[in-house]
Amino acid sequence: DAAVLDWSARPDCLVTVDMLMEGVDFTLDTATPERIGRKALAVNLSDIAAMAGKPVACVVALALPQSGGYELGQRLTSGLLPLAEEFGVVLAGGDTNTWQGPLVLSITVLGEPTGRGPVLRSGARPGDWICVTGPLGGSLLGHHLDFTPRVREALALHEATTLHSLIDISDGLAADLGHILEESRVGAVLQAESIPITPAAHEMSRTDHRSPLDHALADGEDFELIFTLAPDEGQRLLARPPAGVAVHHIGDVTAEEGLILRHADGRRVSLASLGWKHPFTSR
Repeated sequence: DAAVLDWSARPDCLVTVDMLMEGVDFTLDTATPERIGRKALAVNLSDIAAMAGKPVACVVALALPQSGGYELGQRLTSGLLPLAEEFGVVLAGGDTNTWQGPLVLSITVLGEPTGRGPVLRSGARPGDWICVTGPLGGSLLGHHLDFTPRVREALALHEATTLHSLIDISDGLAADLGHILEESRVGAVLQAESIPITPAAHEMSRTDHRSPLDHALADGEDFELIFTLAPDEGQRLLARPPAGVAVHHIGDVTAEEGLILRHADGRRVSLASLGWKHPFTSR
């Protein structure tokens, strides 16, 4: 009736849950069930990474369409299991049901912090460097389904330096950095020329007439990490980053609240209105 997890030797429990809905987060016309199943787990693992935690176990709930639901459920599970194995996550249980509506997946992941404790959104300080772990933008061309959650990178950074704040990029660089700034009651200035941009963002800009930089700031579902740390720690990290971890210094935390983008020519633009929207719905 219930899974039993021995937590006696572990520190605090990290818990995250994310729901994906057909027609809102994906369509079965553009993604296979295996990719959808993998993503459903990956977004939760990314939330554990955003706390610099270690994922331990998950439970999966599926609302399947009545027609073809059994085969669909099997394919969804076959998509998520390899990712669970890769990160040492036990599938501890779940539930399935069928209904007249679209496919819905809800996964809950349990994790644990390291001995250094979890990293929160609320610790950014004026003068901190703002860094990201990889290029941004254009996720709708495929990355939003096939990304690898930055669990290993978060743990390596947490071990290598003192992180003041941390978050994963699901809603977009501007929106998710905004969460850190709000929780920490600080502001930030980003340097436009320092923000790493994916080739996919450049590709999308050729057809939708948005700049690659705009894609990097607002597309969302990049699932890279934003973190802040003291400038001296940042210098050391850039000089000797952990193996396999990219570090890009993109701006600085300010005492004055607000999020500003500074261009190379000195222009300053407020980023308060930028943020991610569901790509498959007009809501």
